[in-house]
Amino acid sequence: MSRHSIITTDTMLLSSRAVDVTVCETDLPLAAALGDDDIAIAFITSVRGASYRPVGAAMVIAADGRTWGHLSSGCLDRDVTLHATRALTSNTSCCLRYGDGSPYMDIVLPCGGALDVTIIPRPDRALLKGLQHELYARRPAALMVTANGRLSVPGPGAGLVLRILPQIRFLICGKGPEAVFFARIAQGAGYAVDLFAPDEETLLSAGFGRPILNSGLLVDMEIDRFTAVALFFHDHDYETDLLMAALCSEAFFIGAQGSRRAHSARCTALAKRGVSDASIARIAHPFGLIPSTRDPRSLAVSVLAHILDSAIALRMT
Repeated sequence: MSRHSIITTDTMLLSSRAVDVTVCETDLPLAAALGDDDIAIAFITSVRGASYRPVGAAMVIAADGRTWGHLSSGCLDRDVTLHATRALTSNTSCCLRYGDGSPYMDIVLPCGGALDVTIIPRPDRALLKGLQHELYARRPAALMVTANGRLSVPGPGAGLVLRILPQIRFLICGKGPEAVFFARIAQGAGYAVDLFAPDEETLLSAGFGRPILNSGLLVDMEIDRFTAVALFFHDHDYETDLLMAALCSEAFFIGAQGSRRAHSARCTALAKRGVSDASIARIAHPFGLIPSTRDPRSLAVSVLAHILDSAIALRMT
């Protein structure tokens, strides 16, 4: 057994009050948790000092030692797995303290500080399925890790309340290498991506996507506040209708490729169609964090960084 402190559910290190944190659905491997009946979930329930992963991040551990997700850069996940399999054997929740404050420092946290991990064996599957249903519908969900080591819907009492947000989705419309590179990079980074293009060549180059059948494509699509809309056209004929539909949605980011002159022209076209100045101002310009880049790969990275930077505000809502 590793010589760090093991705190039973009678003396858990969870706060004596309810503490709210916001995490992304990717911080909680729900699909893995529901894919096997005999699993435990380990949550980071408190952090003091620096930490590689946020409070609320989770790892799923099967009885045979398989894991999904991670709680560190590798310094403690194996040890958490060991204790999770023991928690499954005893069917008892536990809380582990790593780092500063632990009486035994054989497991060193490279980032310093202290970190508490709560392990819950065989969590309520109905509760997890409810979370999955909400997140599949791209609605925020909530979960509470109680002070006695159980999962529940948020309610009175001490514990950690997780506000779980759907992952960012990228809705991309465009033609040519810029659209292709951006779609590939966003998808390669693990984000949900919908690509639409008016030509077969772009779709074939990307290896996925659907054709734009008409300029009113986005009107009937559900664009939630966790969606970024990015347009990559050199021929801007499609843009006005697409942008009008995007501006009527809750999309947290809306942007379109083009020079300052092209942006001015699209703003004028939207104004002539009755779009308000406040709505037009939602269109990001410049488009991307690297100014005036003309290389499709650099533009893709630049725009992705711009969107992710804008997404930080989502955790404040």
